[in-house]
Amino acid sequence: MLPPEIRSLLEDMRVERIRGASWMAQKGAEAYLLLADLLEGNELKNALQEMREELPKVNPTMASLYNLVMFIPITDDPGLLKSRAEEFLRLINEAKKEIGNIGSELIDNGDIVITHSFSSAVLEVFTSAKRKGRSFKVILTESAPDFEGLALANELSALGISYEVITDAQVGLFSKEATLALVGADNVTRDGAVVNKAGTYPLALACYDNGVPFYAAAESFKFHPELNSGDVELVERPYARNGHRVRNVLFDVTPWKYVRGIITELGILVPPREI
Repeated sequence: MLPPEIRSLLEDMRVERIRGASWMAQKGAEAYLLLADLLEGNELKNALQEMREELPKVNPTMASLYNLVMFIPITDDPGLLKSRAEEFLRLINEAKKEIGNIGSELIDNGDIVITHSFSSAVLEVFTSAKRKGRSFKVILTESAPDFEGLALANELSALGISYEVITDAQVGLFSKEATLALVGADNVTRDGAVVNKAGTYPLALACYDNGVPFYAAAESFKFHPELNSGDVELVERPYARNGHRVRNVLFDVTPWKYVRGIITELGILVPPREI
């Protein structure tokens, strides 16, 4: 039986609306650190077995949670658990910084980058490009119904990066102005598809039609070692407006043929042959 403190943390993750797979992986690793402080021996071992089942259920679409539970051993030793969780947290931070450095080289002065939703990896790319003195503009969707794009707009404003917010329905119109498209990813499948916030696929199609190179930024722990694109469970969250039920599937799947490359801490990989 998981301690109440862990159950509470998992519930916080489950109801989160803005942050994506990297944040989920970080909070999951922090849950393991907390577990190492609370339990030991057989109680710890049993709890870790339960975490292996429960943590991926928080959001089945996110490969980061699956890879995290596979990274953590089933052990009765709190010290070993703590060291593995801390190692995963280090990997998260190091990967994000390296993605920022690699991805920023795609951005030149005068570029207009279009993006969708909020990705900490994409934000790191923008931050690194700004730090390198690049002058560019970001077009970002508001990303309804949770409006993750507005959270990104706040970050860009604080960084002094020029941006323009558009409604999701205008990606076809504004992709014509972009020189580059860059999104995050909650999952990269074995066959090279990018699973991300719903609306990513339409953006990729619009960019393909307008000759705009489309990239995704994803740490290697977001690559699912087992799932193909047709096997991904796409989570749907209840949503209503003005008394009407509105379908609200949270993610969509962008086929590899629309993706120029996936920016990882290991370099830019070209799907599907390099996945």
